Amino acid sequence: MKNSQLILGGLLAAGVTLAGTVQAQTITAGHYPAGAEGIKGASLPPPGLYVRDYNFYYTADRFNDAPVEFDINAYINAPRLVWMTDKKIFGASYGLDLIVPFGYMDWKVNGDQRHFFGLGDVEFEPLLLSWNVGQFDISVGAAVWAPTGDFSPDRPDMIAKGCWSEMLTLGGTWYIDKSRSWALSLLSRYEFLQEQRDTHITPGQALTVEWGLSKSISKGIDVGCIGYYQQQTTHDSGDGASNMLDRVIGVGPEISVFWAKWALFTSLRCSFELAARDRPEGERITLTITKRL
Repeated sequence: MKNSQLILGGLLAAGVTLAGTVQAQTITAGHYPAGAEGIKGASLPPPGLYVRDYNFYYTADRFNDAPVEFDINAYINAPRLVWMTDKKIFGASYGLDLIVPFGYMDWKVNGDQRHFFGLGDVEFEPLLLSWNVGQFDISVGAAVWAPTGDFSPDRPDMIAKGCWSEMLTLGGTWYIDKSRSWALSLLSRYEFLQEQRDTHITPGQALTVEWGLSKSISKGIDVGCIGYYQQQTTHDSGDGASNMLDRVIGVGPEISVFWAKWALFTSLRCSFELAARDRPEGERITLTITKRL
């Protein structure tokens, strides 16, 4: 996407281009924040109504492929309502979800420092399908992101992208041993972004792949490692569009705990980015809390 981009985890990405002073051209690598899911990230819950709260903290002071002094600290809170029904489609449990993100950002480029807090772009996923077959969980989804956030093309906005996008999901979790103490998950997302308002540039399509390997060390406690790869797969189009294709890789540890007394799941992970191209390279801490209502 544009030279100078920023992503957070997905809900979370944007770019900054300098011409004397800061002049942002906010073309995103996709709405979906790479690394939002971790170990067993491709598994969906059993029928019921759930609230899942994503808490992302992102920091970066490296901006690969851009000769700027750059620093950013951001916090995103993204509550997600998930309803898995008793209805079956092709043998799979049917569900749907809604995400409404909010965020705070403190960023500085070449000495120009600014702050922002606001509403992000809302995600609605009317199709969630979950199969549980032997040692495997399989998930499929189709979602849309709406440009509901307070978007401005003159800042590196991480939660409002100024465009619609559609997202397809396919993933699976393999429980390696019969006791299901080991699990390997792979989750892929593909986004089709539409024309961004104000800039009239259509961002390229984006692929995100997340993986996790975990081991249950006691009842209700899993530990493991996670990773993600996000890649722009097609070029931006429109006047002033760049021919750059951005990417980033992230890896790190995770611990997940189920609190049976409160029917509450919590997970904490930290990811370290590397091999970034045409975007910032930083660190991310993610705390996820899931409660069945």
